[in-house]
Amino acid sequence: MVETLHDGLRMQVRADSVIYDSATEHQRLVVVENKTLGRVMLLDDIVQTTEADEFIYHEMLAHVPVLAHGAVRKVLIIGGGDGGMLEEVLKHRSIEKVTMVELDRTVIDISREYLPSICGDAFDDPRTDLVIDDGVKFVARDGDRYDVIIIDSTDPVGPGEVLFSADFYAACKGRLSDGGVLVTQNGVPFFQGPELASTMAALRPLFTDVGCYLAAVPLYVGGVMAFGWASDDLALRQVPVEALERRFADADITTRYYTPSVHKGAFAVPPYVAAAMGGEG
Repeated sequence: MVETLHDGLRMQVRADSVIYDSATEHQRLVVVENKTLGRVMLLDDIVQTTEADEFIYHEMLAHVPVLAHGAVRKVLIIGGGDGGMLEEVLKHRSIEKVTMVELDRTVIDISREYLPSICGDAFDDPRTDLVIDDGVKFVARDGDRYDVIIIDSTDPVGPGEVLFSADFYAACKGRLSDGGVLVTQNGVPFFQGPELASTMAALRPLFTDVGCYLAAVPLYVGGVMAFGWASDDLALRQVPVEALERRFADADITTRYYTPSVHKGAFAVPPYVAAAMGGEG
């Protein structure tokens, strides 16, 4: 399988066997087996997740906002059909409800069947509120407000493109509780700088505190990956590591990438990323 997401770069994943390959209502969905990576999911020939490294992405997009907030009861996930984000958020036993809005039901069905190592039993958890809907339309309606909103989107091509618009982010803010946090998947700044710049420009008029944090996810090639951060509570990005350590210990969860120290360090961005953001966030 050859991914051509970035101009001038090609990434190839060997399919030792093809587990699933079919068009859904919205996109082409492929699951292959790779000796090194385990099972790999691709949408429209773009790698979405692998069994080998999914923990990095899911842990950082889930635990950073939840532990920074410190009192999360309701979470909204937009996208995330593989269930990995849902599974990671639900590790926090203090969370009462997680609403997950996914456009493509087939992605969920195939993930449950072929990628159970990623989603676990998250879809069966009684705290899960699964909604098959367009995320843009969902947040535009009146409804519950959430302490954390996680935009676990695909790249800004195809069905995921609308999840990077200013109108969408404004609607998300309308569904946040006071002092809530919005985090976003923002790609690899080395190749996708304009995407990060666009998100930061859209978020800055809406929120008091806007920035990004980083993690290195091997299969998202091109360097570190950026996660957007937006909140009206300036204190949340400044939570001392000692407080994060207490919250992490109280949560009593096992991670393979996230630690409170990694959490704090992830907000230190190199100059090229700050430049892509349009200035230090």
